[in-house]
Amino acid sequence: MAKVFAIANQKGGVAKTTTCINLAASLVATRRRVLLIDLDPQGNATTGSGVDKLGLEYSIYDVLIGECSLVDAMQFSEHGGYQLLPANRDLTAAEVALLNLPAKEKRLREALAPVRENYDYILIDCPPSLSMLTINALAASDGVIIPMQCEYYALEGLTDLVNSIQRIGQALNPSLKIEGLLRTMYDPRSSLTNDVSEQLKAHFGDKLYDTVIPRNVRLAEAPSHGMPALVYDKQSKGALAYLALAGELSRRQRQSARGTPA
Repeated sequence: MAKVFAIANQKGGVAKTTTCINLAASLVATRRRVLLIDLDPQGNATTGSGVDKLGLEYSIYDVLIGECSLVDAMQFSEHGGYQLLPANRDLTAAEVALLNLPAKEKRLREALAPVRENYDYILIDCPPSLSMLTINALAASDGVIIPMQCEYYALEGLTDLVNSIQRIGQALNPSLKIEGLLRTMYDPRSSLTNDVSEQLKAHFGDKLYDTVIPRNVRLAEAPSHGMPALVYDKQSKGALAYLALAGELSRRQRQSARGTPA
């Protein structure tokens, strides 16, 4: 059965969508079956996967409100090699629509239940806010991967994010845990980056991924071509970093299944 991970941070611009797309493609490259769910009304994970968000017949919005099944709304990312549950601006209406529906916090979990056996990993790209959409993602997930920059304001907001995840877990999903923290847009030449990185190691220990994602032009360019960096430039530092992250994530899963420390 698939491991479901929400890629979440209440702060924008921390590479959530970049992480979703490139981690999904890297897991596919290691022969894993992957479903990526775009749960952000901006639909950036959809366009970054090479799918036209303006030409969709069905999207994640239709799935959440019960207008179609998850399978009906699925698309395939030709370049990424993964299945995609796409999003567009229609999703902005979901906040209001969900308020009048039963089990509004668990709509995504219920929609995923019939297909979880078909995948090894399901990754959910969350919007940069603690909205009903994010709550649905956390209620449906086994764990949360938190991408963050090593800067002061990111560190300041991390405590609030962790507390929010814990509260939602207690109320809706007791098995929810923080899977890992991922340092993104990493510049080792910066003393602040190194200071924050050390604080993260001290506070989170083995929850902090060894892999870091560097600042990389190819990572920034790839979405405009509708493809992951692994396809756009497989030798780029960004592509290689996400391949390393996929390996680290898989290794941790195997160790967890055996009951040995990560």
